[in-house]
Amino acid sequence: MILHKGETLFRQGETGPLFHLKSGLLKIVRVHADGTVILVNIIVPGEIIPHHSLISPNPYYGTAIAMVTSEIEMLSAQQWYLELERDPQKCLSIALLLQERLRMMQQRIDQLTEVSPPEKLRKLQSWFNQYIAPAPLTDLLTQDEIGQFLGLRRETVNRLLRAQAASGNGT
Repeated sequence: MILHKGETLFRQGETGPLFHLKSGLLKIVRVHADGTVILVNIIVPGEIIPHHSLISPNPYYGTAIAMVTSEIEMLSAQQWYLELERDPQKCLSIALLLQERLRMMQQRIDQLTEVSPPEKLRKLQSWFNQYIAPAPLTDLLTQDEIGQFLGLRRETVNRLLRAQAASGNGT
């Protein structure tokens, strides 16, 4: 299936199939009880989501929205879990997939625990270039979303991006 920028794949709290992102990018946002929307993850090609349902079914943790035109393969949850029971090799491949995802998240934690706002932004840009390039960070995420991802205010992100552009170090 093809999902165009801004279209929703699934909504927080729903249940349903798993999905394999063949190309494109998805963002996972979480809607809190007060209506606040927070960007919590970016899904890159090759990932199967939701991650927390690869071993056992659970409601969707957040809402998945296409950041760019994306090609997605729907995977039957029933078939997925039946294959897990029958094929130990598939369990190993899922463990390896989750291990890689954990390493990716460790890099994100490293970004969030950085004290200096400029260094937080630099590490996010480096992560973004590693997993999502060639599109620049600011082409795909708003300053609010960058701030949510880094634990910074939008105004701080704006100031940091302007400083980078002025110094010729913008990514």
